Amino acid sequence: MDGGSAKFFILVGIILTCCQTAASQSAAFPVSIFELTERSFYVTWAKYPGTTSYKVTATPVSSPSTQSAFAVFNSATVMGTLNTLLPDTIYDVAVEAYNSVGNIIASSSITHRTAPEIPVIDQAYSKVSNSITVEWAAVPGASEYLVTARDGDLFYETKVPSSPGTVTGLNHGVLYKMTIRSINSAGKSQPSRPKWAQTVLPPANVGVSSPSSSSVQVQWDPVDGAVSYSVSIMRSDGLGNRTTVNSTVSPLTVTGLDPGTPYTITVHAWDANGNAGDIITLNQVTRPDAPAAGQINIDISNLDATFSWNNTAGTTEYVLMLSSGPAEPELNCTSSSSSCTITALQCGTLYSVSIAAVNDAGSTVSSSGESLLTVPCAPGGITISEENPGSLFVTWSAGQLNEYYVVFVKSDDGLEVNCNTSATQCSFPSECGFTYFISVFAYNRAGQSALGDVLNYTTAPCCPGDVSPVYISSDTLEIVWSPVRGAEIYETKAVSGSSVILCNDTSTVCALSALQCDTTYNVTVYSFSELRGSNTSCPSNYVTTAPCSPEILNITTIDTSTFDVYWESGNKDVTYIATAGSHSGSWNCTSAGTSCSLTGLPCGCVFLVHVVASRPSGMSLPSYGVPIETDPCCPTHLSAVQVTQSMTNVSWSTAVGAMTYTTMLTSPKGQAKCHTLQNHCVLGCITCGSNYSVSLEAISETGRTSVCTYQGYSSSACCPMGVKLYRLSSNGIRVNWRASPDPTQYSVDLYGSKGNFTCSPSPGSSYCDVTAIPCGDVYTVVVAPVGEDGLKLTFCPKKIYSVTCSGSSVGMVIYRGKRSAE
Repeated sequence: MDGGSAKFFILVGIILTCCQTAASQSAAFPVSIFELTERSFYVTWAKYPGTTSYKVTATPVSSPSTQSAFAVFNSATVMGTLNTLLPDTIYDVAVEAYNSVGNIIASSSITHRTAPEIPVIDQAYSKVSNSITVEWAAVPGASEYLVTARDGDLFYETKVPSSPGTVTGLNHGVLYKMTIRSINSAGKSQPSRPKWAQTVLPPANVGVSSPSSSSVQVQWDPVDGAVSYSVSIMRSDGLGNRTTVNSTVSPLTVTGLDPGTPYTITVHAWDANGNAGDIITLNQVTRPDAPAAGQINIDISNLDATFSWNNTAGTTEYVLMLSSGPAEPELNCTSSSSSCTITALQCGTLYSVSIAAVNDAGSTVSSSGESLLTVPCAPGGITISEENPGSLFVTWSAGQLNEYYVVFVKSDDGLEVNCNTSATQCSFPSECGFTYFISVFAYNRAGQSALGDVLNYTTAPCCPGDVSPVYISSDTLEIVWSPVRGAEIYETKAVSGSSVILCNDTSTVCALSALQCDTTYNVTVYSFSELRGSNTSCPSNYVTTAPCSPEILNITTIDTSTFDVYWESGNKDVTYIATAGSHSGSWNCTSAGTSCSLTGLPCGCVFLVHVVASRPSGMSLPSYGVPIETDPCCPTHLSAVQVTQSMTNVSWSTAVGAMTYTTMLTSPKGQAKCHTLQNHCVLGCITCGSNYSVSLEAISETGRTSVCTYQGYSSSACCPMGVKLYRLSSNGIRVNWRASPDPTQYSVDLYGSKGNFTCSPSPGSSYCDVTAIPCGDVYTVVVAPVGEDGLKLTFCPKKIYSVTCSGSSVGMVIYRGKRSAE
């Protein structure tokens, strides 16, 4: 603001001050600071009705006596600018509304600070390709600064609390206009006077590596605008000298370094003006030395190997490698210590051993000089065969690097044998019915192979022993044998010509049925097992079935106890036995021919006759039975008792086999005969005093008859005829009769109420006298012959006489009649 303008504002201010009293009662309206700088305010307000002009005044709060700044605006204005203010100063800003007569009709005020003073740039420079750094003197009241880098329409800003300030994110090799604005709580100052600065070349895209334990290789991509590059390398621990190499060619290899040692490498580009570009710093460790091949120790157990070595400097880990050929996968183990173990090595393999020392730079592999031989693989392709009974033949496949083999064969009874050979086969003795467990081991300098497949082989079951028939019939053979080892089932086979009979059973007995009688069979008992099948070497036995049943052709009766039996049969070398059996027993006869005689058969029996053929190995079924019958037996006891003068009772004991009987008494004078079911019979028409022959026929149900004769029988003497009584004297009676021609002894008996009297005449007499017999009584008179046994007959007739008295003497004798014998 020049001096004239200042005077104008002072004058207006004086005029307005004079009118202040008139507006003391004015109203307020909204006022605000729209924008500000270190020396100006941009004030806005709301229109007030009736206003013809507005006056804006800014007075420093800290020193009101200091010259104020003001400005007047017409009624159409709602924003005005106050200039010539002091930087970083608090002002009381008032806006007054005047009417057309110059009176204040309304006023409002606010308090606000100005921005800090504009900074002055001391210098601007670039050390990094994407940033420029600016330095300046501090501005009083500034709490922070806004640093701006501008390239045409592009600009980059950053806020910093103090100098210096760096703007980043810039493009390398570009010239930028740099400005600064100071900032406090009120706002920002105007930009400073600019300074120009150009960003340097960017850092190269650098890669570092350690191709060996004594070198580091640095490689970079070309940087636009660069004419050369500087590479510096030094141990990271500060020991030793820094080596700097300038080069225009990439890559660059620095040698003569320590193995396994960290190095710090810096690289920057140079432009044509000699300005150094961004420096890139990298760290690289050199590769470690590998342990010498002769320093590797190997401890192997089966297919696990432990390796140990001496540590080398700078190594973070070791990788031990085993190789068995270009076509085979490599085995390795990694360790951060001085040993490691590789498990599950391939059996039967020769490995070359190498070790790599590894760190961040890479690895260094030892020269190959060690080798490792593993134990052989378990032999495969094992086969077992039994070429001949009693011999096992074991074969297997040959393996690499195997020197010899040992085969172990253990039977299930615990017995073990082995075979040591450099070939691929072995033979062993074997027994039937055993299970053998076979394992094959291979050997080389490294030791014994692992246990491979354990095969088992079960030999054929043993042949049954003690095979023998325990029962032989015409169509059945029952075969038994002793159980044998290894047999699960037995098959019995009987062969005769084209006829084959089979029997399968788990038992040690088998019945072969439906066989032909009198036939020789080739009988073999085979043993079977599920694993091995049948033992076909079992011996045979010849067994002949029992003879065929004979057929009875005829039976001829020879006598009452003898029969001839005739039969037909085609058996060979047999003895025939004919048997007659009944409830009372059996009788038999034997013959090698086709007939024999059954003798001594008891009477009165019915027999069933069978014929069987017999040989030591067995007996045929009996023939169909043919019945025969012997004549009935004769009664053992027979007696004849005369019951009357003309009747005789004959009785006898029961005869075996007899159903009816015919009894006959025969004499020259005639015959008496009786046929009865009973064992007694009464025969009449017997002549007294006669001798009879006695016979009896015993007759069976079928009509067979036995004629039985017994001792002769004599009938008793005849009872006398013409018995009469005569009076002899006063007290005597004579009994008179007609005697038989044969001299016979008689007995005379008189029975009365007054007494009984007996008279015994001399033999041959025909009378007998009884003296002193009481009269006046009725007498029963019996005259009977006396037998040789002294017994008198009881069946002679009885006559009744009355003997009267004549005085005291016998009177008349009167016949009163007779009665039969009781």
